[in-house]
Amino acid sequence: MAKTVSELLAEANRVVELIDYDEARKLIDEGALLLDVRDAPEVEKTGLAKGAHHISRGMLEFRADPASQYHDKEMHPDRTIVLYCASGGRALLAGKLLVEMGYARVCSIGGLKDWTEQGGGIEHPLDPGME
Repeated sequence: MAKTVSELLAEANRVVELIDYDEARKLIDEGALLLDVRDAPEVEKTGLAKGAHHISRGMLEFRADPASQYHDKEMHPDRTIVLYCASGGRALLAGKLLVEMGYARVCSIGGLKDWTEQGGGIEHPLDPGME
């Protein structure tokens, strides 16, 4: 039977821990990867959370799988992953996917706004004309 977005998010909420900025900072200081799963135009417009790594949700499976030719060297199933997106939904769905792929600990801080409102900084990418 088909599932609704609400059902998919409810399932993701059961397996992805929602954490606050202080817990995220602690995990990152211990080696967790802060991962932005927004699309590239969003990142270009608003920047990344300070210290974040970017992989769009659409490429996540390919970048997260160590056996894939597109594997991202920052992604390891035994590394804690702290996710965020614009408002939290994609981060939850991405987190559930990573759990299904065998990642041991996956958390979400919600959206970029949650990060900044709790004290997290932003890094703005270079102006493409300045590269």
